[in-house]
Amino acid sequence: MRSNVLYIDLSKYKYEIINRKDLFDEWIGGIGVGIQLLKEELNPKADPLGDENVIVFAVGPFTPAYPLASKTVALFKSPLTGNLGESHAGGRTATSIANAGYGAMVIKGKSKKPVYIVIENDKVHFRDARVLWGIEDSLIVGRIIAEKEGGRGIRTVMRIGGGGEKLVRYACVTTETYRHFGRLGLGAVFGSKNLKALVVIGRGGMQPKDKKGYREVYDKIYKITLESDAMQKYHLIGTAVNILPLNELRSLPTKNLKSTRFEGAEEISGESFAIYNLGRRIACNHCPIACIHIAALREPYEQEKYFYKTIMISYDYELIYSLGSMLGIHSREGLLKLIQKVETYTLDAISTGVCLAWATEALEKGLISEDDTVVRLLFGDYDAYLKAIDYLIKQPTEFYKILAQGVEKASQVYGGADFALALGSNEMAGYHTGYGAHIGNLIGLRHSHLDAAGYSIDQKVREIKPKELVDELIKEEKWRQVLSTLVVCFFARKVYTSEIIVEAFKPLGVEIDEDKLLKLGERIYVEKLRLKRKMGFDVKSLRIPKRIFETETLHGKLNKELMDEALNYYAKIVDDMSS
Repeated sequence: MRSNVLYIDLSKYKYEIINRKDLFDEWIGGIGVGIQLLKEELNPKADPLGDENVIVFAVGPFTPAYPLASKTVALFKSPLTGNLGESHAGGRTATSIANAGYGAMVIKGKSKKPVYIVIENDKVHFRDARVLWGIEDSLIVGRIIAEKEGGRGIRTVMRIGGGGEKLVRYACVTTETYRHFGRLGLGAVFGSKNLKALVVIGRGGMQPKDKKGYREVYDKIYKITLESDAMQKYHLIGTAVNILPLNELRSLPTKNLKSTRFEGAEEISGESFAIYNLGRRIACNHCPIACIHIAALREPYEQEKYFYKTIMISYDYELIYSLGSMLGIHSREGLLKLIQKVETYTLDAISTGVCLAWATEALEKGLISEDDTVVRLLFGDYDAYLKAIDYLIKQPTEFYKILAQGVEKASQVYGGADFALALGSNEMAGYHTGYGAHIGNLIGLRHSHLDAAGYSIDQKVREIKPKELVDELIKEEKWRQVLSTLVVCFFARKVYTSEIIVEAFKPLGVEIDEDKLLKLGERIYVEKLRLKRKMGFDVKSLRIPKRIFETETLHGKLNKELMDEALNYYAKIVDDMSS
């Protein structure tokens, strides 16, 4: 396993490589090592947009050894929530970092001028990025850097657009054009450090200790992956396959969660995209599934008859929800234009959609005016939303400066907290399935639907018992710490069972049993929870928007007393774990 950690100090333009075998022997890699590095380097009280904030990237022992181990973990202090920031991205990033010889990288300080960093195995170069600063389109930024730097085919180019430069609190970092460190504002942290991009060129490789045993395990995992029904749906239609079932179940958030049934669901469903717009499928490095679906949007050139340009745009369930049903958008063409706009600026699509949905309702209710929004926002009007996304970057009014800080902040300033759909200050994902989805987002350590997949529990369990639900959510989140240590894609969680993981470690020269894996997941969970508390996390401060209780779910309208019972029970668990 790679145990070298690359430390980069932007303030001094210096770097060093330290072998941290001590950390990797105990915490294995990925999130396990990453959270320890963050604890070592970060002042929990640091300003998220100040010099003291730290970025940690970590990969796992299965990178690049096995299929589907294609994720990179990023850790930082979130400018959106003011607490622990954690985001995962696929693409080629993990393999490039591992092949460059690192298990983790730490970036601290702030550059005096815009720079981008190029890491080529044991060499680090600080490139002047002043000519790139101000280019708001991340696709153009990526193209310029790709043409200037070497390593084609073995490199990763992580970069920001206008969202990160303007310190939009939910700006993301794009890598390989179609993958992102999406949630919680890593792009704003890049921007605050004058870091335009990070290029990693990995020229190394992986050599197992037992080549024959490794080949056998590799083939076994590969076979299970291809034969898994769960994985096939991601290849055929992708996560967008969820649109119609969730709409049928009355669980698809629509028009700022005024409803959970969208009359335009068929038009923007995964099936419709596949029939009318799908241009190609692509995969993350070392993945046989290819779940990334790319739509082809054909647009005419102005005043040029019969001349068209074709734009390739990635789409998935969360983007269709947040920029589609949440905004009342029926048109696939309009939805793709919104996705493209968000992509070029490097904004998190979920947060952007939820913020604009809140703004639309706030305008309806007279809490804000068209003087604030500049454009009249109406559910279903994608042209208006395209302009509003521009304004999130240009920030022509005080309103957009506030909205760029998230819906929680906007509702504190302008009112409308009852319909400001943030949980733990992070804008909600596309599931209004019941108690599991929302309690999971509230108590999840990054306030994400991916922490414990509570929406899945909602669809399987009819009678909700608050304490049992919390126990189940925590159990699942602890196991996901193991997956995030390896680091494997959560889509592959049914492939990477504890038994398979133990078997896969052996050819790499690591002996570990299932009990140790479970204990590792629990230890990491506790470590993250303790760090969150040092950053100011308090269960009692969690806010549940009133709208959550007003709109029907699979379980009918939710009962606030049951939600409070669950949170009170979780508060006791937190106290016990933190002591």
